[in-house]
Amino acid sequence: MKLRIARAWCLVSLIVGLLAATVQAEDWPRWRGPRGDGTWHGPRLTEKWPADGLKTLWKQNIGGGYGGISVSGSRLYLMDFQKDPQPEERVRCFDTQSGEQIWIAKYSVSYKGLDYPNGPRITPTIDDGRIYTIGSVGHAYCFDAATGRVIWQKDPQADYKVKLSEWGVAASPVIYEDLVIIHPGATDNGCLIAFHKLTGQEVWRAGKDPCGYATPIVIDSPSGKQLVLWSPKHILGHDPLTGREYWRIPYEVTYGVSIATPIYQEGLLVVCGYWEGSKAIRLGKTPTDAKLEWEDSKHLRGLMSQPLHRDGLAYLLDKQLGLTCFELATGKKLWDDAHQMTPRGRNPQSNLVWLDAGKSDRTIILNSEGELILARLNREGYHESARTKIIDPTWAHPAFAGNRVFARNDTQLVCVELTVEAD
Repeated sequence: MKLRIARAWCLVSLIVGLLAATVQAEDWPRWRGPRGDGTWHGPRLTEKWPADGLKTLWKQNIGGGYGGISVSGSRLYLMDFQKDPQPEERVRCFDTQSGEQIWIAKYSVSYKGLDYPNGPRITPTIDDGRIYTIGSVGHAYCFDAATGRVIWQKDPQADYKVKLSEWGVAASPVIYEDLVIIHPGATDNGCLIAFHKLTGQEVWRAGKDPCGYATPIVIDSPSGKQLVLWSPKHILGHDPLTGREYWRIPYEVTYGVSIATPIYQEGLLVVCGYWEGSKAIRLGKTPTDAKLEWEDSKHLRGLMSQPLHRDGLAYLLDKQLGLTCFELATGKKLWDDAHQMTPRGRNPQSNLVWLDAGKSDRTIILNSEGELILARLNREGYHESARTKIIDPTWAHPAFAGNRVFARNDTQLVCVELTVEAD
């Protein structure tokens, strides 16, 4: 009897430990995770995947789209596109445990003039019981997260006259205090537009630059909060409350492909482009103090993949060289992985996320082949410890929450269980 009780208590302890690990792990409420910088404080994962791969818990059929996934509690949100019987963009909510659809909202859309017209590009933004989205041609919505009820909406032409870029609107909505800020590239000084997040009332608009594809970021600069945008023509700093422009650095990019969200660390703002390379801007003690610190157009040429930074080093996916490591302060290249992480291609893609709450060099990566990878990134190089396929080829950004990864492509949404170290 004592042996049975002991075994039962061991089983209970194991279950409680696993549940605690799940509860303590962060959700994924917006583009690039809880802080918008590709970091996730999840449970401690094993160094290796099981020999037979990771367990798929459920799958759902979905429509097209490059947009990422957001997760809060037991709810998952994404956008997709269906062509028949009529073209519609859809915002969909699923139960994270069962995969069952909870609600769906849809609206008619025309993709005429849009290249790669397979669906929305953004990650829904979750904030205080509401979901904020913007479609490929500029339809902006605020939904009740529980029911899908429309709280407010904006028509891309009637409300702010979007001038459509070649690949459409791709920057996810950004929440700052009582504002939701979008980058639609509207005419009439509407490169950026801020609405009151509860009412949809326009608060400010700023900038005459065209629409790019990079999601803006709000940073803690030496002079205070700044909203930073990389457009196809400039890198810009704004007051996030008023839209006032503080500074601009010229950076006109070929084909308008300002894609990767800028990174900010140690007083340096870094943008990573392909044809024109990377630039670093030093921000000073006054809001208008911004100057070019260094630039490199030969060795540091990222495209779509979002760069990471930690401990004075930055990592980008170079189209010609593969994953590349460089010193943030100087732009000095240290190494490249010769395409080990993800295959070389016309438009290479991989989604990199830091693990372990900033305490290690561990990353979890979903590459363009749909392979989930565990690797360490540091000054010495790329060190892979595990790899397994979880979905067919994809460019879309996954979400991590609890002890699960959620991934999607143009046809399918999958929920896969991650292996967690036992206490």
